[in-house]
Amino acid sequence: MKIGIIVHSRTGHTHFVAQRLEEKLSAEGHEVDIQQLRLAGGQDVPGKDSIIQNPPDLNGYDKVIFGAPVHAFSLSKVMEAYLTQVSSLTGKTVVCFVTKGLPFGWTGGNRAISEMKEICESKWATVSGTGIIIWNKNRQKQIDDLVEKFSGLIDLDG
Repeated sequence: MKIGIIVHSRTGHTHFVAQRLEEKLSAEGHEVDIQQLRLAGGQDVPGKDSIIQNPPDLNGYDKVIFGAPVHAFSLSKVMEAYLTQVSSLTGKTVVCFVTKGLPFGWTGGNRAISEMKEICESKWATVSGTGIIIWNKNRQKQIDDLVEKFSGLIDLDG
């Protein structure tokens, strides 16, 4: 199965999780690509009219994983811009995760996942799972658990 992992990561934390997913899924025999979202024109902070540089084409993937950090208690604006600009996810099964630094429930993880899921479903995707990684001392266990969970979801949907 061909799997695309589409991530936005400013600090490297979200990309680190994507790499762990890629390692596990590749070891299971899947063909996996990680694609990093970047803004066109060297912008660092997105605006409402931001354009993604070389936006990943999702047509060649059987499954898609989206990963992004939580910014300002919400989904990263770069991921939001990308997902909004995708014309359709019809027929795609996706899983989504976010990374965040603050451990409290009210600090945006659930909101970011809900936003990501809502946009994907509005584009006719089937969201088969979600996850939140809190970047604290327990992060490695959280990452291991997420990798196992997502691997199972990918294989179940096979």
